[in-house]
Amino acid sequence: MSSHSKDTDIDATRFGKPLASAVSPGASTHPDSAGARSRDIGGWRNMPSVIFAHFWLKCFGTMGFTSLFFVAYLYLLKHPAYPVTIIPETALDRIIGVEPFMLPFYLSLWLYVSLPPILMTTRQAIFEYGKWIGGLCLVALTIFYFWPTAIPPAHVDWARYPGMAFLKGIDAAGNACPSLHVATAVFSWSWMDQRFPELALGRSIRIFSACWCAAIVYSTMATKQHMAIDVAAGIGLALVFIWAYRWAGSANRRCAGGANRPEYGVTEQEP
Repeated sequence: MSSHSKDTDIDATRFGKPLASAVSPGASTHPDSAGARSRDIGGWRNMPSVIFAHFWLKCFGTMGFTSLFFVAYLYLLKHPAYPVTIIPETALDRIIGVEPFMLPFYLSLWLYVSLPPILMTTRQAIFEYGKWIGGLCLVALTIFYFWPTAIPPAHVDWARYPGMAFLKGIDAAGNACPSLHVATAVFSWSWMDQRFPELALGRSIRIFSACWCAAIVYSTMATKQHMAIDVAAGIGLALVFIWAYRWAGSANRRCAGGANRPEYGVTEQEP
């Protein structure tokens, strides 16, 4: 078997169906067995081939997508087409104070949302993820255009928090509801959470990913970039797209004539 086939057969499905190839021959499927631990170790050993599959497409594709997004996002932020609505403060917002140590988690979103394509080994999977998260961002940008929003002044002396002052200088508290920070984090978490079993990386990586996502969501309020209403709307937007791509996957399987038919090709024909 070619090395490329080994790299790509791990991406046979889109929505978390475990692959037989991810389990070592003869290994027990019991979660506490030595065979399961061996499978997890094997999954981590496969990671370099997963990461470097279509490496330049992942790099330049992610950079290009992010650049186009920021052009549109910053334009709408600085040139609202309609009067800006101020999102009201809730009791939860009053409870959560400014927590500067959450700033790294806030900024880590850009690494977190880059991980799903990094964990893919076929062009089809990469483009599929780009299509769905691109649609999510487009819906949010459309909302920002017709309903520009902002959070109320935090009445904080940002000079006391140099890193936070820098953030406020480059990312004004507009385009607030729904929070795209939250929506993209939750959407990426869902996509990765169904990908991890295929990669055979063990349960701990799923727990770590969920905690990271939760920290990003919380950081949007702890840095006073978003209000609780923005966060709730961002989670809602993400859930709509999570439901939509899962429904689309189920529909594709039905059209293909069986639930066991993979939605991504096991192997990919290279030129």
